[in-house]
Amino acid sequence: MAVTGLGLIMFLLVHMIGNLYVLQGREALNAYALWLKENPLLWPARLGLLAFFGLHTWLGIALARSNRKARPTDYASRSHEPLRVRLLSRRMALTGLVILAFVVFHLLHFTLGAVANESYEIEDALGRHDVYGMVVANFRNPWIVGSYVLAMLLLGLHLAHAGQSFLQTLGIRYAYANLMLKRVGLAVISVIVIGNVSLPILVYLGFEGSASLPTMEAGADVGPIAQRSLAKAAGASR
Repeated sequence: MAVTGLGLIMFLLVHMIGNLYVLQGREALNAYALWLKENPLLWPARLGLLAFFGLHTWLGIALARSNRKARPTDYASRSHEPLRVRLLSRRMALTGLVILAFVVFHLLHFTLGAVANESYEIEDALGRHDVYGMVVANFRNPWIVGSYVLAMLLLGLHLAHAGQSFLQTLGIRYAYANLMLKRVGLAVISVIVIGNVSLPILVYLGFEGSASLPTMEAGADVGPIAQRSLAKAAGASR
């Protein structure tokens, strides 16, 4: 659990940094997306990430079932536990399952374009997949923004306990080193959560980077959200 969790935290940090390219504008984000798409390490990295995530999920479910089996009747009172433990550690399985559902939604949403993504087929002026236009058009929807913010806050709760417990799980018990590493871990987790929460909010409020008018692939079926995004871009270019 600890090793796969640490690997996923590192991925979340890199993923968050890449997403922030949207604040630099269409060219920066679309160029980054094209670089990822053409990188020969993309699919090995995806398969490795899938293996980490699947193993982490399976271990979490197995651990929760094992704990429940070991103590089928709960404590009469949990007043002996610190409030932080009651709020975080007792909710790890629940927040983990919610995050799993969000990951599936996120892949269907932005990676496969299968959910609420009428701007998925738009291309930019250089013929690249207009990831910038897709992200901006979708984060104009308050329901989508709200779902992402809520999911990231739950992720923060999940990681808050993980950041405090992984050293003990790995058997590292050096007081000074543990305190320093916990602080570093908390700082990394805070950056991940703040970055992922602020991005959809900033885009919704109109603080995304500058953009030029995109072009559409011939015959592409563009829905109302994409049409509004294109119309706004056209008005800004005049």
